[in-house]
Amino acid sequence: MKLSNMIQAVDLHACGEPGRVIVGGVLDVPGATMLQKMQHFATQADHIRKRMLNEPRGYPALCCNVVLPPTHPEADAGFVVMEHVEYLGMSGTNTICVATALLETGMVPMTEPVTDLTLEAPAGLIRIRAECEGGKVRHVTFRNVPAFATHLDASIEVPQLGTVEVDVAYGGMFYVIAQAARFGLSLTPDEGRDIVRIGEMVKAAAREQLPVVHPLEPAFEGVTIAQLSGPPHNEGAHMRNGVIVSTGEFDWDRPSTWTGVLDRSPCGTGTSARMATLHARGLLGLNEDFVHESVLGTRFVGRLLEEVPIGPYRGVVPTITGSAWITGFASYVLDPTDPFPEGFTVGDIW
Repeated sequence: MKLSNMIQAVDLHACGEPGRVIVGGVLDVPGATMLQKMQHFATQADHIRKRMLNEPRGYPALCCNVVLPPTHPEADAGFVVMEHVEYLGMSGTNTICVATALLETGMVPMTEPVTDLTLEAPAGLIRIRAECEGGKVRHVTFRNVPAFATHLDASIEVPQLGTVEVDVAYGGMFYVIAQAARFGLSLTPDEGRDIVRIGEMVKAAAREQLPVVHPLEPAFEGVTIAQLSGPPHNEGAHMRNGVIVSTGEFDWDRPSTWTGVLDRSPCGTGTSARMATLHARGLLGLNEDFVHESVLGTRFVGRLLEEVPIGPYRGVVPTITGSAWITGFASYVLDPTDPFPEGFTVGDIW
């Protein structure tokens, strides 16, 4: 049998959110920056994303990362994040997965009890401090790109839902944030279908009615992800969230396209965006812990370190602390006779 395009990957989950990290089989792609490399994947090599995330090798809740040589002299490695409908400038759970995979497989030397390293994401350099013990990465704390709120208490009109008050904030991608109680939701796993449906509708309306562009990097534009926020369910947490990741292209006239999945983790960039809105309202100060829980009850601990100007916005620099666990190692191959080299999606779960 002749196989081609063998890709080696480490599978992990970060507080419940699955992340696949490609560590072999993709040597590099053209681009002077990690952002340009991301754009090359999107325009010239999108078959890798499709093959790794579509069935039969992937599934809706999965994210995929490609580890690449860095372009910045301060970085130990670079990475590009792939989701089902977009490439991300930054992702918290994927950063935690990539750092854990690099250290626990020895691709980057581990120093106990603490290893400091720098990853280059398309959105910028991500400084990481990993707490290590017995060859295991116990906790990863990463310093995210600056987060900022662009809209607070903005009213949007959502078909079938009416007027909805939302915030919009950047935490590595642009989020629209609405209160779960507005829709009678308490953010539990059994509400997953309703959370996804409502989140996709709110996101589509916000993208149309509240256009946004990153003032320093115009490649990052538009609301691409939704977050429903509510009170915590467990002692010690400050809030609970449900972040909805799209798995298809939204069309108001075709309800079957309102597809997505819940982020199983508390979401690193979503937590960063939420902290930015709280800080803008004076409800979260600098150097205060913010414990965010997911629909599963898993937690990330966020903290705002300093204020920084981001164009016309008052930005804040967040850190996020979480953990990831390796679940497996795999070699993915392509048989030249395979009728689905880029995989497929079926409407029962996508």
